[in-house]
Amino acid sequence: MDKQTHRGTLEMVAAMLISGTIGWFVLLSGLPVLDVVFWRCVFGALTLLLVCALLGHLRLGLLSRVTLMLAVISGVAIVGNWLLLFASYSRASISIGTAVYNVQPFMLVILAALFLGEKLTLQKLAWLSISFLGMLAIVSAHGSAGQGGDDYLTGIAFALGAAFLYAVAALIIKKLKGVPPHLIALIQVSVGVLMLAPLADFTRLPQGQHTWSILLTLGLVHTGGMYVLLYGAIQKLPTALTGALSFIYPVAAIGVDWMAFDHQLSVLQWLGVAAILLAAAGMQQGWGLRIAGWPRLSR
Repeated sequence: MDKQTHRGTLEMVAAMLISGTIGWFVLLSGLPVLDVVFWRCVFGALTLLLVCALLGHLRLGLLSRVTLMLAVISGVAIVGNWLLLFASYSRASISIGTAVYNVQPFMLVILAALFLGEKLTLQKLAWLSISFLGMLAIVSAHGSAGQGGDDYLTGIAFALGAAFLYAVAALIIKKLKGVPPHLIALIQVSVGVLMLAPLADFTRLPQGQHTWSILLTLGLVHTGGMYVLLYGAIQKLPTALTGALSFIYPVAAIGVDWMAFDHQLSVLQWLGVAAILLAAAGMQQGWGLRIAGWPRLSR
C-alpha cells in the first residue's frame, strides 16, 4: 500500500468512527433535535469557513448562479436529513435508525434511474430486494420487547425520510463536479443556519459547560473535522475501497449504541441489519448474485 492510499485509509476510518458516535452525542445533549442541528450548523459553518479560507476556496468565480442554487438546494436536503435522522434515534434507537438509513444507496440508484437515465440492472434490483427484506425484518419487531410501539415505527419512517433526503442531496451533488467539496459543505451548513435560526429557541439557550461542549464537538469534530477527513480520503482512495470502508460507520454506531445505552437487537433485527448492510455492500462493490436456476446476475 502506497503512502497516499495508507493516509487516505486512515482518514476514512477516522471519519467513519467519528460518524458512528454522532447519535451518542445527539442523545447526550438532551436538547430538542432542531436546536442540536442548528448549533451543529453554526459551529460547523465557522469551522468550514476557516478551512475554506485556508484552502483558498472563498475566491470569486468558483460558483456560477446555477451551481450556487444547486448547492443551496442540496443544503436544504442535508439539513432535513439531519433533522429526521437525529429524531429517529430516540424513537427506534441509534442502531435501528442507522441501519435503516443505510438503504439510501438504493434510493439514490432509483432516483438516478428516474432523473439521470442511469441503467437499473438485474443485479441492482436483486440487492434492492434483499435490502427490502431486511427492512421488513426490522419493521416486524414493532411491538416486541424493548420496542416503543408506534414510536418505533415513527423512528423507522424518520430514518427512511432521512435516507431519501440524503439521496436527493447526493443526486444534486453529482451535478456539482468541479466545485470544491469543502465549499459545498460550507454552503450546506450555512443554509442550515439560515433555515433553522427563525425556529431555534433563543429564549432558552443550552445551559452548562457540558451541553455546550457536546454542541461544539458536533460542530467542530462531527461536521468540520469529519468533512475534512472524509473528503481528503475520497480524493486519495479508489471508489471500491471508499465504499468498503464506509461500512465502518453503521458498525461503529451499533457498537456505540450497545456500549453507551445497552440497546440490544433481537435476532430478527440483527438479520434485518445484516441484510441491509450486505445488500448495500454488494451493490457498491459490484458483487454478483447467483440464484438457483438463474444465470449469475452481474452488471
